[in-house]
Amino acid sequence: MIKVLRFFAIFLLFAASAPAVSQAGESSIQNIRVANHADNVMRLVIDLSEKSGYKVFTLKNPERLVIDIENTDFAEDLNPQLANINYLNKLRFGKMENGVGRIVAEVDFPPEVKKDFILPPQSGFAWRLVVDVETTKSDYAEVEKKKEVAAKPVRKPLLMIDAGHGGKDCGAISISGSYEKHLTLKMAKELRDKLLKTGRYNVMMTRSDDRALALRQRVQMARNAKADVFISIHADSAHNSAAKGLSVYTLSERASDSEAAALAERENKADAVIGMDFSDKPQDVATILIDLVRRDTMNNSSILADYMVVEMKKNVTVLPNTHRFAGFAVLKAPDIPSVLVEIGYLSNRKEELMLRRPEYREKLASSMVKALDKLFKNHNIMDK
Repeated sequence: MIKVLRFFAIFLLFAASAPAVSQAGESSIQNIRVANHADNVMRLVIDLSEKSGYKVFTLKNPERLVIDIENTDFAEDLNPQLANINYLNKLRFGKMENGVGRIVAEVDFPPEVKKDFILPPQSGFAWRLVVDVETTKSDYAEVEKKKEVAAKPVRKPLLMIDAGHGGKDCGAISISGSYEKHLTLKMAKELRDKLLKTGRYNVMMTRSDDRALALRQRVQMARNAKADVFISIHADSAHNSAAKGLSVYTLSERASDSEAAALAERENKADAVIGMDFSDKPQDVATILIDLVRRDTMNNSSILADYMVVEMKKNVTVLPNTHRFAGFAVLKAPDIPSVLVEIGYLSNRKEELMLRRPEYREKLASSMVKALDKLFKNHNIMDK
């Protein structure tokens, strides 16, 4: 918005003072008009009651055009007429201590005075001082580009966090009786809070309480929200109580090993637990869903998983071949990079105790945030 300020503060005199072309009587500036005169030319017309000596020069930081008019004051009812000129930021004027009337135009580009001259009274006008200021097309284009970028709202990445299981689907149960659904929800909330605290992300959760959701319903929630990344959080269980460590999964039609295949099959059956069994869908439908997964989505999923593994290794125990592949239903959004994080084994007494500790979950969340920061810094995830 163009601002017009009137000021009567005492100015410091510049080294180059106004030329000595004094007049017998004091002139009065009756009006100031600013408009586009031609391509890349801004014209200032100053209506004077008397002919006066003047000086035109430019200053930097910020870019300014300065017009000093000798022995001149400003009319009390002066109300400058300003056209809608994008690159004119501010016009201000006032009388200096030495009697010089100063007009300052702040602009977005280095102003170049193309010409300046005084017109004698004619056609109903009194004396007029005319100043034409030019900017190159490249300067103007750059200014407009910067304004466009500045005006465009910056969209924060939207992350959908999925706390695994919920409701009647308890998930894995630990030796001490802890339910996976409760630990995944606590972990999801910890991650949500960490992400929001950065101020860099918007966050949604598939569930924030103990409710049942179908696997494909979780994916659809992310797609409906146009999420940029989907993170599903689970805890594992094994017959071998010594098994421990975190792992990160991304989508693959073929599991990376028999353990991953068995885990995916077990998790995918969760829909049947809450009465929404999708296993009767025709095979061609399932195949189409997999075929729709775009290559770049899968690549970005793998990149995020790799970043997570790097960050997790710094703080917690991870499984060998930490980044694994399986056909989890919650990873099948064709247009959203998705990972499933198995935060540890509930069948391992020591690891279960760690997962129940807030400080341990805080470590996990911090590692995930760092991985996400890397993803959005180094890759154009939001250019869908």
